[in-house]
Amino acid sequence: MTADNASPLVPKLRFPEFGDGPDWLAPQLSELYSFKRTNTLSRDKLNYESGTIKNIHYGDIHTKFKPLFRVAEEHLPFINPDAQANGFDHDAFCNEGDIVLADASEDLDDVGKAIEVISLNGERVVAGTHTILATRRGNVPVVGFGGQVFQSPTVRAGIKKEAQGAKVYGISGNRISTVAIPVPPTVAEQQKIADCLGSLDDLIVAEDRKLEVLRQHKLGLMQQLFPLPGETLPRLRFPEFHDAGEWEIKQLGELVLFQSGGTPSKANPAFWNGSIPWVSAKDMKRLYLEETEDHISVAAVDDGAKLVPAGTLLMLTRGMTLRKDVPICVLRREMSFNQDVKALRPKAGVNGLFVAFVLLRNKHRLLSMVDVAGHGTGKLNTYELEAFELASPKPTEQQRIAACFSFLDELLAAQSRKVEGLKTRKRGLLQLLFPSLEGH
Repeated sequence: MTADNASPLVPKLRFPEFGDGPDWLAPQLSELYSFKRTNTLSRDKLNYESGTIKNIHYGDIHTKFKPLFRVAEEHLPFINPDAQANGFDHDAFCNEGDIVLADASEDLDDVGKAIEVISLNGERVVAGTHTILATRRGNVPVVGFGGQVFQSPTVRAGIKKEAQGAKVYGISGNRISTVAIPVPPTVAEQQKIADCLGSLDDLIVAEDRKLEVLRQHKLGLMQQLFPLPGETLPRLRFPEFHDAGEWEIKQLGELVLFQSGGTPSKANPAFWNGSIPWVSAKDMKRLYLEETEDHISVAAVDDGAKLVPAGTLLMLTRGMTLRKDVPICVLRREMSFNQDVKALRPKAGVNGLFVAFVLLRNKHRLLSMVDVAGHGTGKLNTYELEAFELASPKPTEQQRIAACFSFLDELLAAQSRKVEGLKTRKRGLLQLLFPSLEGH
């Protein structure tokens, strides 16, 4: 399997107790695993209420399941009783240590994404449509190691190399059977790596749950601290405002000044690649906007491109995105913007962040106002937006609400960075703890 002059197969990082150990092995996938049959049941043959057999769907591997798969921790659908008419023989059921791979994806980086079944909790589980089920031929690798090695850059590169297709990439058991799987020579080293990376996975999951709790807390407060459409009192109010009276119904045009944007001429290179951020729909994926993909020059501003200060709200008012969302951003710095975007500049005595949050709370109403024009492009009418009615309290209560959500957003951002930092550490360890197979 390796050339005579190949360098020793060892990882860049090895635990001290194995530093003088023998080189790693690189058997082909088919030497470690055999392939078992899977079913082709569609989603309409599955349910989440009851049944005796659970099903692993390839879409869930892509979107929800953790690499180390524990049945008790995942929300799996059951197979409908009427879909079990042909039954499932013993070889169809998953065993602990099995690898389940998604055999198709529109994204090459996701094709062959894998999970390792490490705990079945006494359940009967089968692998479903568009999956490949690989079961160990023996006791190597140890349970918990497979889920990690299939995430390693070496194995991922090998699987992607075997993918075929144009718009949709696909693999088969036959095509990936020759992919080399780097494995330590001893069970002890396999277990050490599995324990190390597994504990990091558990930490990522725990921190991810904290992030989700914060998201749900913010969502709950959004529903409580703002009145329902047509009402003038929120269900939850800060104590100092209990006797402050009802909120006042105002049109959006009374709270902000609307301003249009534009696109400098693409034919003039002097207008582009400058230092001024220029916002278009592709940049509006987060509430607080600090940077953009494109930049314009001072010459473009001198030619008529609009600048708006930090604290301005931007709302997308035209584009395909409006068919499913109405992006709203708050600028962290002075920026320019294109003609598909409207700037909402808070008027005197109006807290801009409060306006942003109250608009987010009423986004479902904004979506109902979107006019789907020709070719499916969505559009929001500026005159209708100016007349859009919202309940608004006095400036001091606006400030209190804005500060509350701003603080929550800071907590969310910090927690997101923590989770991403752990994921980055995991990616780094995957590169270091598994050797490259170049030259082997």
